[in-house]
Amino acid sequence: MVSFISTVPSFVSLIPLPSGSFQTYSTTPHSSPINCKIGADFDGDDRFPRRRLLHCLGATIGMDFIARSSSFVEVANAADLIQRRQRSEFQDKIKGTLFDALKGNPDIVPSVLTFALNDAMTYDKATKSGGPNGSIRFSSEISRPENKELSPALTFLEEVKKEIDSYSKGGPISYADLIQCAAQSAVKSTFLASAIRKCGGNEEKGALLYRAYGSSGQWGLFDRQFGRSDAEQPDPEGRVPLWATSSVQAMKDKFSAVGLGPRQLAVMSAFLGPDQSATEALLASDPEVSPWVQKYQRSRETVSQTDYEVDLITALTKLCSLGQQINYEAYSYPVQKVDLSKLKL
Repeated sequence: MVSFISTVPSFVSLIPLPSGSFQTYSTTPHSSPINCKIGADFDGDDRFPRRRLLHCLGATIGMDFIARSSSFVEVANAADLIQRRQRSEFQDKIKGTLFDALKGNPDIVPSVLTFALNDAMTYDKATKSGGPNGSIRFSSEISRPENKELSPALTFLEEVKKEIDSYSKGGPISYADLIQCAAQSAVKSTFLASAIRKCGGNEEKGALLYRAYGSSGQWGLFDRQFGRSDAEQPDPEGRVPLWATSSVQAMKDKFSAVGLGPRQLAVMSAFLGPDQSATEALLASDPEVSPWVQKYQRSRETVSQTDYEVDLITALTKLCSLGQQINYEAYSYPVQKVDLSKLKL
């Protein structure tokens, strides 16, 4: 590290000179200074302006500080990388737990999807309140008419949470995160099941088909929305429609209120009730929604289902982040330090 004093000469040559009479110094060895009339900014002959010299020293000290602080930046970057790895590993383990749990209870998938939708649909743009904050877990909210069929989903997720919390090194998972991660796993399970059906029920071939043609890479932004905080009380009533009895217009109005349109309404038909076919038949009666319903029905008949899958992932990603402040340090934990003095070489 070069000391800041040793850098002063190089800065001297860069000092801006007054536009009027001044004295300049040559940095060439054995050269004589050019003597000019001294201005009022100087203390005396053959000396630099104090003000400009202080500016020079201040800049030099600042650069010296920046150089010395680079080690702190490196430490901060390393800590950030460690936290990212910890969160990523935790997420991967959560996905495995949820996949196994859903595979053992496939009938719960529709309820898990609606559960995630209803938790998020409490979002209110005007007040910036509600959204996917886990408030649906409160007894007064889960008992509302729009949620009365979703108690099994809550029971299911409570059991999954116990398992996840048992191996979490960075504290218990929030319900807000768990609910949306469960929706992600439920969506993936439906695509995997579709691939298996297209392979005549062969699970191994179906898994290969899904890995080859699925849109797993589209989940990157969804995975970064990890670190939601739980609400401490139920969200206000009257924000979520009773999907089973709502008109298409009422559904469109609600989706529009949270920033989603007819396209997202059509692609999320599986979230609106246990009978997707019946829901889509209703949605197809609306001229705005019908083209999208038909588009996704055709897409599901293809091997890749790309249009349907990509648009569904995009819609769910937007839904799962409505009004949420993500804590990107959540679930990270201090790394145990190694005592080098105890290592045997």
